[in-house]
Amino acid sequence: MTTCVFIQIRCKPGTTYRVAEDIVLKEIHSELFSTSGEYDLLIKLYIPKDEDVGKYINDNLLDIPGIERTLTTLTFKAF
Repeated sequence: MTTCVFIQIRCKPGTTYRVAEDIVLKEIHSELFSTSGEYDLLIKLYIPKDEDVGKYINDNLLDIPGIERTLTTLTFKAF
């Protein structure tokens, strides 16, 4: 079973659209939204079975230039 996570992303000023384009090119997300408030983007991502959540995010998302900070929310059960 895959693990669903939501990741809020704060981008360096002026880089949000470029960061979003880079995420889209990686084809790792289920959904990607621009948001208002403390964070600029919200990504819904399914971690492949048997992958370490932190390592997968680090290796596949956090290498994108312009990402300043992230907040990851793990999910458990969908109702």
